Amino acid sequence: MTHDPVTPISVEEMAHAFEDDEAHEVDLSIYAVEDWLVLALFWGMALCVFLQFFTRYALNNSLAWTEEIAANLLVVIVFVGAAMCVRLGRHIAVDLLYRFLSRPVRRVLQVIVDLISIVFFAYMSWLLWRYVGIVGSERMVTVDLPRGLVFYSVLAGFVLMTLRALQNFARDLRSRRTVREQAEDLGPTGV
Repeated sequence: MTHDPVTPISVEEMAHAFEDDEAHEVDLSIYAVEDWLVLALFWGMALCVFLQFFTRYALNNSLAWTEEIAANLLVVIVFVGAAMCVRLGRHIAVDLLYRFLSRPVRRVLQVIVDLISIVFFAYMSWLLWRYVGIVGSERMVTVDLPRGLVFYSVLAGFVLMTLRALQNFARDLRSRRTVREQAEDLGPTGV
């Protein structure tokens, strides 16, 4: 087994290895309101989890409410974050057949998928509206807050998914390339 010689570098060279001589502009215009909301909710959840860990293991006296709040924040993050995926065309899909079809057939198929998505998100919004009416006044276990806050947030996520799906449908009808095709160009991260 041969080893490639590694040129040793100093600690100072290592510290400056990631510096870039050119300042690059940061484009925040690609982010929408749900992106920033999910970011804030994520850090709120991270703070709750850290607080739970710290009080349980450092103080040996756990705060009971941190687990419930963190779990509820996770639910809200998932459904509001799903609206981000709809906007960017990044939801998981089985696209084996899709890749082998001709471009006109793919475009028709994408419009059909857009319509099915709109109907699904709108139907889920309606179901959640009915569900919140039934159980929205229940209280959380450890915090005296209505569970409806979480359910209304999930409802808002589905309404936002419906609106983003409508927006994608309009874009797919107007532009030369579909939202899905544009998302494929961005690679696996979508950003």
